[in-house]
Amino acid sequence: MKALHTAAIISAVLGGFIATEVQAATEWNVSLWGKRRAFTENVEKLAELVEAKTNGDFKLNISYGGLSKARENLDGISFGAFEMAQFCAFYHADKNPTITVTELPFAKDVSLARISDIYMEVFQHPIVKKDLAQWNATLLMPTPMPQYNLVSKGDPLTSLEDFDGLRVRGPGGIMGVLSKLGAVKTGVPFAEVRQAMDSGVIDAASFAPHAHLSTNTYKVGQWATTNLNLGTANCPVVVNTEALEMLEPAHREALLGSVDEALAFYVENYEVNTTAKYLAAIEEAGLTQVTFTAEQTAELDALAQSVRDEWVTQYKDRFDAQTLFDFTAALFAEK
Repeated sequence: MKALHTAAIISAVLGGFIATEVQAATEWNVSLWGKRRAFTENVEKLAELVEAKTNGDFKLNISYGGLSKARENLDGISFGAFEMAQFCAFYHADKNPTITVTELPFAKDVSLARISDIYMEVFQHPIVKKDLAQWNATLLMPTPMPQYNLVSKGDPLTSLEDFDGLRVRGPGGIMGVLSKLGAVKTGVPFAEVRQAMDSGVIDAASFAPHAHLSTNTYKVGQWATTNLNLGTANCPVVVNTEALEMLEPAHREALLGSVDEALAFYVENYEVNTTAKYLAAIEEAGLTQVTFTAEQTAELDALAQSVRDEWVTQYKDRFDAQTLFDFTAALFAEK
């Protein structure tokens, strides 16, 4: 009798453990960096939507720098240090060469919403999926950013020849073109950009609006370009593939089914609260706005073509670079 009583107690305790395990919320750790800003609103909105749709049963715990360094986020995803992360392709192009195709200078004036759509389609391409699979990573959504433009000190540009000798902090695609005009790619940490420009270490920085606002380049610059249109950075949000596959169906549906809504929120928020704020800031700061002519734009595009060709040549032995390039170029060419 005593044995039966003991067995009943053990059964009840074990049952309590099982019930607790079933009722416990699923929590994912998300590795970002810096602080909450326009650049991270897609992830913040995604977390909000997922928690609401699952009644708190699935939560995304967002960390700004507490889990990993920005340039090590893809590595962290690969061995499951956290379940979700954001990174920029140009941080380590050799690790994720396929998605750098979107950072090439296509010399197109493309809306933020269209950039978002293009990136999502590229992320679904089999060549890209295979590339990221090497890191146990699944591309979840892009962090679309407007075309990069320059803020610089010194006399405003009057011709493309004025790029000669200009020390610029910028990503690969853009610098691939500007270097052909004599610009010098100069690397400085993001947090030190304003100081570097103020002290003369660099002459110009190439950023999307939110980064110019974050670094306050416009407070030390004298001029800014308005229509460089030589591309932008690709900074996707990825998830650990095994973690995604292990999610219960309802949680997976909540996550994947919230991506479009999170991106739509991000795009509207960026355009209304960031791009507009940046344009007002450079106007108020009195920067000369440099707009390239149709002839100058055509010349930049001719140089951009050689950069695009070089990308295909660089990667043709690692994957079908021509096929992926043609696929991406066609997306940029669509109206």
